[in-house]
Amino acid sequence: MNCPSGDSRFASCATSTLRIIDANRNRAAEALRVVEEFFRFGLDDAELTRLCKQLRHELATLLSGIPEHLLCASRETATDVGTEVRVDDEYIRSTDREVACSSWKRLQQALRVLEEHMKVPAPETAALVEALRYRSYSLERCFQIAEHARTVLGDVRLYVLIDGCDDVDSMVRLAQSLIEAGVHALQLRDKSLTDRQLVDAARKLRRVTADRETLFVVNDRPDVAVLSGADAVHIGQEELTVKDARAIVGPEMLIGVSTHSLQQARQAVISGANYLGCGPTFPSTTKQFTTFAGLEFLTAVAGEIGLPAFAIGGIGPDNLSEVLATGVRRIAVGAAVTEAAQPEQAVRRLLEQLRTSPSRVSG
Repeated sequence: MNCPSGDSRFASCATSTLRIIDANRNRAAEALRVVEEFFRFGLDDAELTRLCKQLRHELATLLSGIPEHLLCASRETATDVGTEVRVDDEYIRSTDREVACSSWKRLQQALRVLEEHMKVPAPETAALVEALRYRSYSLERCFQIAEHARTVLGDVRLYVLIDGCDDVDSMVRLAQSLIEAGVHALQLRDKSLTDRQLVDAARKLRRVTADRETLFVVNDRPDVAVLSGADAVHIGQEELTVKDARAIVGPEMLIGVSTHSLQQARQAVISGANYLGCGPTFPSTTKQFTTFAGLEFLTAVAGEIGLPAFAIGGIGPDNLSEVLATGVRRIAVGAAVTEAAQPEQAVRRLLEQLRTSPSRVSG
């Protein structure tokens, strides 16, 4: 990806062109470094930090063929009229997030200027800068999604999956008791219901979770999530892609993705998922698996992925400490609550274990 290194192509450039290339090369690299530091220290997100660093190094490599002495010789910082131009809010930032957001825009503007002015000496390099600019848009999307998910799901640590029970009324009563016990999110997952029954059950769960702090999630079915006004839809590796689900549910609804490997988790981040389900961790009584991602997968996710991540699969009070030891601090459970003699007590016990675990929540 190196820029053509022959001096003649740049030696014949106007000084003004070289000044523009120099200024925007520096501006883009500086903006990328600001964003990278926010990913690293603000979000503790190793994967997004890696992607940002990769973009920064690729930009440097792409422009490394431009003779440095020509760029430096053209530089006139002391007499640059732009250094005296100020706007009222230029030095006003309320949070680190605002710093990062402004840097994204600075990066993309600088890349566009580089792209246009590299057309003069090296048009083929301009096309490669354009590709980097498009990648910066995708990376900014991951940043915004991760920030939004952390805001909405910040305190959501216990996520319970329920089905239609013996009848919808029984399901509603169970849901109400779990909400009163303090569950943070409820997912409706029932593949035995007809479409009409599923929509009816979803709408009734929406009503009992409305105006409560408990989020309502529909499994697999973006259409049912929209019809019921759910807070989120959760999809698996065999269901619709995040892109197709987003086309159905719109930009506001959360989308969760089941992941069984670190590569799938990375892909879910790039695809625009708001949160991850990670597992299966242990054998489960509600769903059969031939292989298990296990605790090692949770450790890898906790160490690399900044999106909210929920461990799932056979988790209960007896093995929860093993899950928490991986660094993942959020769990999704089914039988541990729904098959308990007293589901409300099961919720309270799990919440207490989660509360007494280290306060740092992965994702």
